[in-house]
Amino acid sequence: MSRMVQCVKLGKEAEGLERQPYPGELGKKIFDNVSAEAWQAWLRQQTMLINEYRLTPIDPNHRKMLEGEMEKFLFGEGADFTPPSS
Repeated sequence: MSRMVQCVKLGKEAEGLERQPYPGELGKKIFDNVSAEAWQAWLRQQTMLINEYRLTPIDPNHRKMLEGEMEKFLFGEGADFTPPSS
């Protein structure tokens, strides 16, 4: 049987993630409160942001910005992206 969570993004009970998808406290918060479906939606959004703004996930500034966008996307009012200045 799948693990169910009350998904904050979808606003309904849905199948949860199999494991914590991100390190630290944020990863635990995502694991406990975000469904697998919502996480997949974030991965698509993240890919679009990386491609659209030519971000490099290994760059600490880009990673921090993507983390902020992830929090907004999953727990806030959606994505409100401002590209980082390089």
